[in-house]
Amino acid sequence: MKITVIVPTYRRPKDLVRCLEALKKQTRPVNELLVVVRDTDAETWALLETFNLDRLPLQTVTVTVPGQVEALNAGLDAAQGDIISITDDDAAPHADWLARVEAHFLSDDRIGGVGGRDWVYFGTELYDAAPPELVGRVKWFGKVIGNHHLGIGQPREVDLLKGANMSFRRTAIARLRFDERLRGKGAQVHNDRAFSLAVKRAGWRLIYDPMVAVDHYLAERFDEDQRNQFNKIAFINRVHNETLVLLEHLSPARRVVFLVWAILVGTRSTLGFMQCLRLLPSESTLVGQKWLASMRGHWQACQTWKQRTRTLDSFSTKYFRPRDSK
Repeated sequence: MKITVIVPTYRRPKDLVRCLEALKKQTRPVNELLVVVRDTDAETWALLETFNLDRLPLQTVTVTVPGQVEALNAGLDAAQGDIISITDDDAAPHADWLARVEAHFLSDDRIGGVGGRDWVYFGTELYDAAPPELVGRVKWFGKVIGNHHLGIGQPREVDLLKGANMSFRRTAIARLRFDERLRGKGAQVHNDRAFSLAVKRAGWRLIYDPMVAVDHYLAERFDEDQRNQFNKIAFINRVHNETLVLLEHLSPARRVVFLVWAILVGTRSTLGFMQCLRLLPSESTLVGQKWLASMRGHWQACQTWKQRTRTLDSFSTKYFRPRDSK
């Protein structure tokens, strides 16, 4: 199978070098490498002019619109592979990454996506914790379980793959694009969830294999969404994106259950009323800001989702009206 690797990048040339060097060392070589670069990113363009490709089949794709969604869609439009693998510029795939990815796709024609563990580093320090029970699942009431960075054990079927380490069969995503309604000027968080769930809804299997691994060195972001720092706009955007993704995925009854749960309970990252009370002693007035941002994010997501629903209803009414019985 021909494998295309897509690497979106923005103003992180040192991280990109580490990623490209790791791709050079793949035991199963890359057939096509697409590095998606913003037109204004002078640092990255300067690097690529002097980088030693060493037979790496690198091509550049230029984008003019900010955001990861635009970059990923541009990469999909240019990709020619039977397998399309996506990783971040601050990730370094293990040497057997593509070999293991290809083996999964060859083993079962029903597999539409393959992902694995991203070993997270803060600087040079590896983040590790107790292995979780669940990885990459959406519970019946809408709670999302990630944990892709901590999974161990055998390959298993999941609902979600993580953007730093996900590969798809071309035929499974032929008509799919990353959702342009997702908000943010850079990372546009949860675009990977939306894409994974769309593949799942189409009837394909998604496989998580901890041995399909990359090292993930969390790098600086150049937008309002800074890791481990509260920013009102970024917080609202993150909640908006997650809520929109789940409204698209869940059945009508489960949407209602999810919204009730999200408002009354929620999680540490998308606060409901109970989480707000739980965190009040440790976060003081900040927890109130996060709760208000969470509620606004939920509300705005509902408006975004309803707008698409109204558009589809209008299209159906206009073009698919029942024939006159006369």
